[in-house]
Amino acid sequence: MAAFFIWNDSYDTGIRIIDSQHKRLIAILNELFEAMEKGQGSAIMAKLLADLHNYTVTHFSTEENLLKQSDYPDFAAHKKLHDEFAARVHQMQAACEKGQVSMSLRLATFLKTWLAEHILGTDKQYVEHLKSKGVW
Repeated sequence: MAAFFIWNDSYDTGIRIIDSQHKRLIAILNELFEAMEKGQGSAIMAKLLADLHNYTVTHFSTEENLLKQSDYPDFAAHKKLHDEFAARVHQMQAACEKGQVSMSLRLATFLKTWLAEHILGTDKQYVEHLKSKGVW
């Protein structure tokens, strides 16, 4: 069984802690997808969504602290994207706890697409800024 989301070098930011956290987020997403494929999505989805939510909060906090330290000019817009995603995952988590949502390909694809686009788009935009400010 192939992984749903495969890390490749295009996702590297060159910032070790950020890349490590991105890889962990991808691993959680792959666990979620694997459970869904095996028909175990409902059984372990609540735990994996909680893991995804908690780790997303940790990762976004790390990124936001680096961006604040460097006085990143697009900080507010970047944080807004983080807040929107965290809220979406929290909504999925709450719905799952109430038995109102199950893992679907649509949900997995949303998570994968958002994460890939965020890493390749907005995250890649701050790398040079952090380096130029000596934050990384």
